[in-house]
Amino acid sequence: MADRLTISGLEVFGHHGVHAEERRRGQRFVVDITLELDTLPAAAADDLALSVDYGAVAADVHRAVANDPVDLLETLAERVAELCLLPAPVRRVSVTVHKPEAPLAVAFSDVAVTIERSCP
Repeated sequence: MADRLTISGLEVFGHHGVHAEERRRGQRFVVDITLELDTLPAAAADDLALSVDYGAVAADVHRAVANDPVDLLETLAERVAELCLLPAPVRRVSVTVHKPEAPLAVAFSDVAVTIERSCP
């Protein structure tokens, strides 16, 4: 069984990027997360302790993206994925990190990296 809990459009201001100007001025990042877990135990007991507190996950991800600048979106996505796999019932995670203000010389609407990771 692969139930999914999704947090979409989590906006965070961060200072990630390869270019010095990106690090200096910062920019908006948008994160989408899909956690795969078995929700049946939590639903049967109506008990949050048997599921994932998505408010806590969102706060943790926000903190992880807002702090400790890195060069690559890939590195940032990996950081978020590792964090999201910590709650016990989570078996798999898909993370997309969007960088809608990336410094490109052509018109675009979004740059994003998506990764999927599983518990070992």
